[in-house]
Amino acid sequence: MRVLDKIAMWMDEHQVAGYDMYHIIACFFLFSIIGWMVESVYMSFCNKKITNRGFMTGPYCPIYGVGATLGYIILHPLAHNIAVLYIVGALLATAFEFLVAKLMMKLFGEFWWDYNNKFCNYKGMVCLESTLAWGLYAVIIITFLFEKVIGFIDRYPKAWGLKTIALIFAMGILDFGYHFSMSVKLDEETREELMEKKEEIVDFCHRLIRR
Repeated sequence: MRVLDKIAMWMDEHQVAGYDMYHIIACFFLFSIIGWMVESVYMSFCNKKITNRGFMTGPYCPIYGVGATLGYIILHPLAHNIAVLYIVGALLATAFEFLVAKLMMKLFGEFWWDYNNKFCNYKGMVCLESTLAWGLYAVIIITFLFEKVIGFIDRYPKAWGLKTIALIFAMGILDFGYHFSMSVKLDEETREELMEKKEEIVDFCHRLIRR
């Protein structure tokens, strides 16, 4: 049995929040791309020049994919109560943003946003403005956008979707691995091991495309 067939079977057998893992994982990638688009357009407008807000080169921000998908899994039971959904969504997203900032500080010595010039901020990591925005995003995603993304996924054959997910995942690993190795201090042996893994992933992509 091919690797993709085994992965497809596993995805069919496991469900989260009423969806199988194929839809959940596909949503993660799509929201990563949507988040990158929204963030880059907003920052390009603010900076008055084209700005890529992603840590990686590719058009995706995994933090948005994690936030939107995990947020739906946790918050979808609150979809019937918009006020509670807004408040809980705002608080959870702010906590998530704070934890990501702390993790990035440990890994890279910095985090890639700065709220120091914003009203009511904490060490530039979180601020009132972003908290209010996260609550709005939570309401939009839970009550409207998530279902639209699911509908978009269902418009295309599953076999095609699995290959697309595999390719984006492989490219994302290469992209992240390169930028991560450039951002932290790694010894030569570790760099060589990463290069070997890179070659394995590239070979996997070539074989996948030829199928």
